[in-house]
Amino acid sequence: MLVKPFRLNLVSLVVASAFSSLAMANGTVDSASVDEQISIFGNKNSVNEVPGSAHLLKQEDLEKFNYSDIMRTLTSVPGVYVLEEDGYGLRANIGMRGTGQNRSEKVTIMEDNVLAAPAPYAAPAAYYFPTAGRMQQVEVLKGTSSAMYGPRTTGGVVNMLSRQIPEEALAGQLNVQAGQDGFAKLHGFVGSQGENLGSVFEVYRYQADGFKDINHSDADTGFVKNDVLGKVRYNTDTDADFYQEFEFKVKYSDEDSDDTYMGLTEADYNSEPYSRYSTSQKDNMATEHLQLQFNHTIELSSRFSLGTSVYHNDFSRNWYKTSKVNGKSLGSGGIEIAAAHDINATETITVDVKANNRDYLSQGIQTVLDADFDAHQLKFGVRYHQDEMDRYQWVDKYDLDTNYHMTLTSAGQPGTDSNRIDSGEALALFVHDEWTLGNLIVNAGLRYEDMKLARKDWETPERSTTPDYTENKLDVVLPSLALAYKLTDDLVLLGGVQKGFAPPSPGNDEASNEESINYELGARFSQDALSAEATLFLSDYDNMHGNCTESQNCADENIGQQYNAGEVKISGLEFKLAYAIDFGDISMPIDLTYTHSQTEFLTSFDSDFWGGVTAGDELPYVAENQLQFVIGLEGDKWRTNLLARYTGEMRTKAGSGVVEEGIDAHTVVDLVASYDIAKNQQVSFSVDNLLDESYMASRTHGSIMVGKPLTVTLGYRVNF
Repeated sequence: MLVKPFRLNLVSLVVASAFSSLAMANGTVDSASVDEQISIFGNKNSVNEVPGSAHLLKQEDLEKFNYSDIMRTLTSVPGVYVLEEDGYGLRANIGMRGTGQNRSEKVTIMEDNVLAAPAPYAAPAAYYFPTAGRMQQVEVLKGTSSAMYGPRTTGGVVNMLSRQIPEEALAGQLNVQAGQDGFAKLHGFVGSQGENLGSVFEVYRYQADGFKDINHSDADTGFVKNDVLGKVRYNTDTDADFYQEFEFKVKYSDEDSDDTYMGLTEADYNSEPYSRYSTSQKDNMATEHLQLQFNHTIELSSRFSLGTSVYHNDFSRNWYKTSKVNGKSLGSGGIEIAAAHDINATETITVDVKANNRDYLSQGIQTVLDADFDAHQLKFGVRYHQDEMDRYQWVDKYDLDTNYHMTLTSAGQPGTDSNRIDSGEALALFVHDEWTLGNLIVNAGLRYEDMKLARKDWETPERSTTPDYTENKLDVVLPSLALAYKLTDDLVLLGGVQKGFAPPSPGNDEASNEESINYELGARFSQDALSAEATLFLSDYDNMHGNCTESQNCADENIGQQYNAGEVKISGLEFKLAYAIDFGDISMPIDLTYTHSQTEFLTSFDSDFWGGVTAGDELPYVAENQLQFVIGLEGDKWRTNLLARYTGEMRTKAGSGVVEEGIDAHTVVDLVASYDIAKNQQVSFSVDNLLDESYMASRTHGSIMVGKPLTVTLGYRVNF
């Protein structure tokens, strides 16, 4: 593991001393706060003030459908693409503006404004994702708005704000739900705020038996996930010479899920879409995650404030899952053998179950100085970050007999399948100026990153020999420019350009950077109960990366490798409309989200990731059209909302013309209703997939994964 010590708050002290001489005499101003520090929107009164594409899902937005699945939550944001896998959102696949969704590796994921992926530089594929159901707010930036955040700046940023310390002397909530397929959720928090000391404690547990059945077996297909969070904050008196806040956060989570990469053949999907093959009966994911975060803010003067965060994320997981059947990988015939055996088990077959055992570490320190020069709002930021992924894997061998029982025949030795450490170290600096010139706002930014990415690969489990070593050292300068012009009090025009970037993988010293120039042009309108926005975007790649993972059906020897696609062009339109019709005692809120996308490879090549590509082919897993429509009715004590989400036809392989082995267009409808039985108590009723649509979620390893069927849930919530 990484053992380099932190120089606690050193960066903060250096920046503070460099700028404190510029500070004006102390004055009574609005105090800098940790809450503003961990939000990417800071103290802005409205998202409309942000030049570029920006979306804010507030607590009331998140509570409307009360999803635990982050992918269902984010479909209300235009320009965001999701790819379901397990049906409950445990393996989040999120992309933006055509970047690709695989394990959200092309999107910067943050919790409380610090990097949340297990190893965002060394191994960005996020097999861990923060528990979305406990979040109080979700912020999404795309394009030029995301230029201050890295390391991946082409697509955008998702920043999730965890439970904040309440302002009351005592406040809390208890929320319980129960539903079909053994679904159950317990969510509760309690917190208090005194004159100088505040705290909050939160518990979130959810589970299900799963909606799939394993053929000829009573093995589980569900999950249990626990999440516990605690925060303590101390603040000085508001009239102190230098107002300060100190906050410590600790978060622990674990998961036990009987999840698999094995989908179904086309024939079995058509006949029994919610079945699983008996060869997957041992598949299981076990994870643990610990996050420690210390936040500090100080009001240096009426013009200067400084916010610093020190963070540490420790994540371990072992996805124990079937990788070969009769010596064939899942993507090269293993699934067909499993399917045939379940129909007619005339002989014993062999099953390899790989222990994808990995430990991750991500830690760093970051600080931002905010400077208020009236027309100029400046930010100066520094981040030093370290991360690593330690792979120590093995393969156990089983026999699956004619009675569909799996018997261990050979236990693998840990470290004999994959035995390597990928690591990343990065220093990032940025300066950002928001310059107001009458009705024109100019956002100009410059980001610099200096990175070292390395891989150590051992041939022996003991790691006693000298490992093979590869290293990538690089630095990059990323400029951005965004403009917002207020035509009227209600109408704002937006435009911007930025350089997008993603680093190469540690193990591929011949891979080039992923680089692009990204453009956007749009408008926002807001008047009374009506708001609308439309944005045209273009991502012009000089080089696009494809990262091989097991979920992408890559061969074992290529897992972790990176491939270059060369020039790629992705363009599209994002549109959002919201309106509330007032009928007096009843209101009818309406929300429409639409995304249109066009993708094109501009070069021809062959790779294990995309396969054979011809210039002019379209990218896989990017629907040309996505639409979501929400309509509701709200009374004094009751409310109901109906959501219809349409996803157009998608390719699963690069190509042009007629889509072969794609994912058909489908529409999923969700319904939720709630009633206030008392001022502080509410009961709810929800149905996911109201029409019980059976639809393909994805094709992995040449097989089909199915979406979640109709699921009814009842809930009760009390606030105090």
